Amino acid sequence: MNLNFELAEQDLVAARQAVGQTVLYCVPADLSLTGRRMSGFLVIGEEKWAYIEHGRVLEQQEIADATKYKILPLIGNAVLEAEVGGTKRIIVRVTMQHAARYGFIAKILNDMSAKKQIRIFNNEEEAVCATCGGPLIRGTRVCPRCMNKSAALKRLFAVSRSHWKKLALGLLVLFVTSGITLAGPYFQKLLVNSALQPADGLSADKAMFYLGIAGMLAVLVFGELLNISKNRIMAGVSSGIAADLRKMVFDKTQQLSLGFLTSQRAGDIMNRVTSDTDRIRQLIQELCTTALFQLIMLVCASYLLFHADWRLAIVVLIPAPIVAYLHRYIWKTVLWKLFHKQWRVFDKANSFLHDVLSGIRVVKAFGKEDREIKKFRAYNSEFAAATVNSEKLFSILSPITNYLIELGQYFVLLIGCGMILDKQMNIGELIQFSSYASMIFGPIAWLMFLPRWVANAVISIDRVFSVIDEQPEVMDSESSGKHEIQGHLSFRNVIFGYKTYEPVLKEVSFEVKQGEMIGLVGHSGSGKSTLINLISRFYDVTDGEVLIDGVDIRTIKQEELRSQIGVVLQETFLFTGTIMENIRYAKPDATYEEIIQAARVANAHPFIVNFPDGYDTMLDENGNNLSGGERQRLAIARAVLNNPRILILDEATASLDIDTETAIQEALQRVTKNRTTIAIAHRLSTLRHADRLIVLEKGEVAEVGSHSELLAKKGIYYNLINAQRNMTKKQDQQEPGKNEPESVEITA
Repeated sequence: MNLNFELAEQDLVAARQAVGQTVLYCVPADLSLTGRRMSGFLVIGEEKWAYIEHGRVLEQQEIADATKYKILPLIGNAVLEAEVGGTKRIIVRVTMQHAARYGFIAKILNDMSAKKQIRIFNNEEEAVCATCGGPLIRGTRVCPRCMNKSAALKRLFAVSRSHWKKLALGLLVLFVTSGITLAGPYFQKLLVNSALQPADGLSADKAMFYLGIAGMLAVLVFGELLNISKNRIMAGVSSGIAADLRKMVFDKTQQLSLGFLTSQRAGDIMNRVTSDTDRIRQLIQELCTTALFQLIMLVCASYLLFHADWRLAIVVLIPAPIVAYLHRYIWKTVLWKLFHKQWRVFDKANSFLHDVLSGIRVVKAFGKEDREIKKFRAYNSEFAAATVNSEKLFSILSPITNYLIELGQYFVLLIGCGMILDKQMNIGELIQFSSYASMIFGPIAWLMFLPRWVANAVISIDRVFSVIDEQPEVMDSESSGKHEIQGHLSFRNVIFGYKTYEPVLKEVSFEVKQGEMIGLVGHSGSGKSTLINLISRFYDVTDGEVLIDGVDIRTIKQEELRSQIGVVLQETFLFTGTIMENIRYAKPDATYEEIIQAARVANAHPFIVNFPDGYDTMLDENGNNLSGGERQRLAIARAVLNNPRILILDEATASLDIDTETAIQEALQRVTKNRTTIAIAHRLSTLRHADRLIVLEKGEVAEVGSHSELLAKKGIYYNLINAQRNMTKKQDQQEPGKNEPESVEITA
């Protein structure tokens, strides 16, 4: 992300006068403090910042005079705020397109104010087009204004190379079909001139009559047969290319980092795999059949018209440039925007539908069906309105286009009939000429509406290739290799943030010995889940190192690393399939005995064998025909099947009743034995048997020690235990007779 924009000469002079000769950072400030649009800049020197516009310094201040610089997102804009003399004040107001940029600026100013070394890790991408400054298509790096449509089509046909044989055959059939179709008017002329109205002094030629009829019939029959063959071939080619694209997009989604995937709506990704590739299939089929056929007919028929009579040919073609200009003007000024609006609304509606169906139990639990119906109706109405607007425009444009094109046909008849009366042309030649003219009018009308076909497909091509071109944030290097994990884990000065200007973990360092069980403790948002995400290398650290057995995990292949790490999450996900298939997911070649052993270790075997189909029991979507505890035990069995050397438990017993939690705790005690284990637990009492506890506070390691050691310190952990015990007491008072969890004795 650019933090040093180029200034105009007058602004640069003003900036140097205000902050000194060295301008370290320069970013746009496009709103005044009152919200008025402006073209200003915030410039930062070695000791001062200044706010300038059009060569004027609007404000300047010593950086050290303020503290606690931070960016505050508001509705439609954001402000850079700081404390000056104990009072909060707004320094700059900007539109949301610059909000992330000012996140970096706030951190830079804080470091400079505190006289610290500036440490920023700027890998954020721009949210707007670098060329025109317009918004990008959501979830892509594509600008709808600047996208190169011909380049998109070239990339598409590059993908089709593997289907070149079928494509070549289809094109050959297409050319033959075109040639046969062009022969039709010749047989019409032959029929009229030789049989129906022969030249003066000649009698009707029956042989020519039958030849004309046979020729016209042959053109009709063979033309239709070849059309069927062409359509079948091209349907196979377009479907094959679409299948290749679907495979490429899905394969890429599996390779992409968690950071990218979690930043996208699931419905949006699904659209790219399904709807977008289907639009591309339709485009290929139309381009390689109808569009190319119409283009061939246009070129060949035009040649034959000029060959027959150049004066009439010019009359026929006069409307073409007028129609082309009209379509191009309306397309660039109105239609393109309407199609983009249709696409955006459709995408939002599809993502909304996916969210509602995925969370239907929550919707019904809160009785919000009517609310969701109203929201979907709003999306549906917006999409319908956008569609109606484009269709209204086409309903006006289409008859105007047809009128202009058919006007040429009337002039042909008018001039042609005059030429017949003047003996310059016979009826057969006029019929032949009119037939070729109609072969031009049809393609012109069709090709004028081609942008309508291409519009959505080009956007879809860019959306599909934006996923294919996306580079994973986490990648294996050429030197990455295998490593047999023993279980020693080290964090050394780790800094990480999902937004690089907002660190979640700050200089985190600790060691975990092989076979040791570590509990992670802290308030919500302290960085516990982030830390375990780094162990599995779902994200790469911004700075510092994560080592396993003294080896930087960035030098271990991701597949090799994750195959030796077992993960049990709070939100258990089970695939639609059998219980056996779900457990075997971690190790596809696992034997039946290994699966049963893993289930026994996880305390899952007893409830599995109670099902009529045992391990072959089919699970509903996400295992909804199992209880929460049963799903969790299957997740534990899946995690331990591959005998991982490091086991991660992310709130594995949260939201479970006491009996179920007890059963799972028994399973966890077995699976964590002699295995390096990192555990996060909702009930802190479940971690008291951990070898050590690491307490995180605002992304930093605040306390380290055993349960008893941390209680003796009476610090953060002590307060958390106290708070949880008090909350449990209140719940017991409100719900007498309820089974209460095992209490924690607060003693050293």
